[in-house]
Amino acid sequence: MEAIRRRRELREKVIREVSNWAQKLTFKATVILVGSYARGDFNLWSDIDILLIADFSGKNPLERLKCIDLPPGCDIIPLTPKEFTSLLQKRDPLAIEAINKGVIIRDDYLLRDMKPP
Repeated sequence: MEAIRRRRELREKVIREVSNWAQKLTFKATVILVGSYARGDFNLWSDIDILLIADFSGKNPLERLKCIDLPPGCDIIPLTPKEFTSLLQKRDPLAIEAINKGVIIRDDYLLRDMKPP
């Protein structure tokens, strides 16, 4: 029971830290925690996977990451709303996981109610 409690506390701490980071973003964004921390099956070597949906129009993925103050230990996946919608329509595993199992931290683009086709 103690181990389960510690895991739950660690997951909640990560969610709080990601939430604090997301609230400091100075642009319209949807932030979704995905991967093992979202599902709760993380381990010592797990990184924190964050899907960041924002208006990155005209920027390649490296340029997108340059304009973000990356939190330590996090892997950011930067997408535009159009790219995310396209991935969801194509039933991409990441987009499906984000909608079905992701922890929505901030939702300026109102993606919470989207459903896979």
